[in-house]
Amino acid sequence: MQLEVGSPAPAFTLPGASGQPVTLASFAGRKVVLYFYPKDDTSGCTQEAIEFNQLKAEFAAAGAEVIGMSPDSPKSHTKFSGKHGLELTLLSDEAKETLQAYGVWVEKSMYGRKYMGVERTTVLIGPDGRIARIWSKVKVPGHAKEVLEAVRAM
Repeated sequence: MQLEVGSPAPAFTLPGASGQPVTLASFAGRKVVLYFYPKDDTSGCTQEAIEFNQLKAEFAAAGAEVIGMSPDSPKSHTKFSGKHGLELTLLSDEAKETLQAYGVWVEKSMYGRKYMGVERTTVLIGPDGRIARIWSKVKVPGHAKEVLEAVRAM
C-alpha cells in the first residue's frame, strides 16, 4: 500500500520498549513524527535515533511527539535505548502489520541477494491524523533537523 500526503494515517496499537501498548489515537490533536528504521543498534539506525533524541525537547516545544518503529522486540528496544541513553518512544512491530500498512516493509537487495526489510522512512502526521509529509529512502545525516523544520512550519 502506498501512502499519500493528505490521507489518514493508518491506526496502530503496538508494544513500546516497556511492553505497554501505545496507540496512534493516544496522540490525537498532536503532531507525530513516525520514523521507521530497519534494526536496533546498527550504525545508521543508531545515528538516526541519537539525532532525533538530541532534538526531542525542540520537537516537544513544536508540539510533536517522535516515535521510532522497527520489527525488533520490545526487549531489543529496551537494550538499545539504555545503551544510547534514548528517551524516544520506540515501538515494536514484530508482526510487521503496521510496517506493511505504511508501505515500508519492502523487498530489498544487497549483494544480489533479495530479502524483505524496512525502508528507512519518516512520516509526519498532523494533529488531524492525516499524513502531512513523507520522507522516503531517508539519508540519516541532518534528517532529524529537516523534519524538525517541517514540524515548525506546520
